[in-house]
Amino acid sequence: MSNAPTRVIWILGSDSDLPHIESGLSMLDELSIGYEVRILSAHRTPDPVDDVARGARERGVGVLIGVAGGAAHLPGVLAARTTLPVIGVPVPSAFGGGLDSLLSIVQMPSGVPVATVSANKACGKNAALLAARILSVADADIAAGLEAHKRGMAEAVLAKDAEVSQRYAN
Repeated sequence: MSNAPTRVIWILGSDSDLPHIESGLSMLDELSIGYEVRILSAHRTPDPVDDVARGARERGVGVLIGVAGGAAHLPGVLAARTTLPVIGVPVPSAFGGGLDSLLSIVQMPSGVPVATVSANKACGKNAALLAARILSVADADIAAGLEAHKRGMAEAVLAKDAEVSQRYAN
């Protein structure tokens, strides 16, 4: 975990959601973006959820990430209590395999926006990258880190392309 000031708070509805965000935590570490992880339920601990959402801006936090499955109310509850950007991360549930969570998060009412990322293996990393992009609007160091990350992805693909092209050349 980075020693940088907290800029992103991940709020998970359950500790069973932790495996879904590990790639995102690694991504924020790579970009030197400070974060916190909390386990809070929109239904079982509404007051602490409210406290986190309402107090985040004053703490210098720029993005909240709500991770939830099933009814997936957590991202919407966060968005109802702050004007900060909120990213919803739908995680698979026993009932709908993640589609139920995705649909719950993307069906927010007018005036309560929640950005939503994929409901698959990439969800944590994509949430972290979206948070970094939001923060990069006002932070040149984060923007530079994102550019370096994109260059690294491109270089990896080109290296694989060269290897495959050489292996299968006639």
